[in-house]
Amino acid sequence: MSQAVIGIFGGSGLYEMEGFNVRDEMEISTPFGSASDRFIVGEMHGKKVVFLPRHGRGHMVSAPFVNYRANLFGMKKLGVTSIFSVSAVGSMKEQYHPGHMVFVDQFIDKTRQRKNTFFEDGICAHVLWADPISQSLSKAFYDAAVKVGAQAHLGGSYVCIEGPQLSSRAESLVHRQWGVDVVGMTNATEAKLALEAEISYATMAMITDYDCWHESDEPFSAEKIVQTFAQNVDYAKKALSEAIKSYDESLHVNDGARRALDGAMLTDPTRISDAVKARLDVICGRLFEG
Repeated sequence: MSQAVIGIFGGSGLYEMEGFNVRDEMEISTPFGSASDRFIVGEMHGKKVVFLPRHGRGHMVSAPFVNYRANLFGMKKLGVTSIFSVSAVGSMKEQYHPGHMVFVDQFIDKTRQRKNTFFEDGICAHVLWADPISQSLSKAFYDAAVKVGAQAHLGGSYVCIEGPQLSSRAESLVHRQWGVDVVGMTNATEAKLALEAEISYATMAMITDYDCWHESDEPFSAEKIVQTFAQNVDYAKKALSEAIKSYDESLHVNDGARRALDGAMLTDPTRISDAVKARLDVICGRLFEG
């Protein structure tokens, strides 16, 4: 078996981790357009690692306009088998304080205008999304965070809003009534596409604020969110380093994501055009064999 490749989605500062030896920066051509930035390819703790800043270096692209399909296609093309995702979120529960990390395992997707599937224009597939996160990968990521001293919580639900605006107070209160744990703008879309690409996916949701439901003397602001996120980055880097160091591909080869497309394609194979097969060969070429 060839060596596994670990992918990372996060902010542009995360790849500046101690011990991450950058070998190359690559622009990957995809049928879905351009990725957020060049893919940063390197090694860490003897493992192959690919990093992509999901919003581009300098945070140039907001969540609704990230080309998630191109980002996931590029990861798959580079041989990535597991993705560690890091993102900022708001807390929807009193006990989850700014600075804590939540390793979510469920999503409620409220986005409206994104391309969140590879299967269109001549091919139809329905993957099961009941368990959108790789449990083995998420546990390994959580264990790494705990080991480096982060305040971490395993499991939880993430409501994904469209953005780029933050929630209204009414929306925030409704989300509280739903019982969700955190609110963010990116991870549900990534998780859907990772599953279609048969890549194991886990996310560290870094809490930057209490969203606007929380009654506090301190004013709620985007500036405060950014400030808290910057403080969280150090723990994120340490957790990623530890997760990569301890990564064992054999623990994840039986993850359901790796065979997520089994039985998912509904289109008559004889009706799938050569153009469609060429477009999706990187994602699901195994389905077209034989």
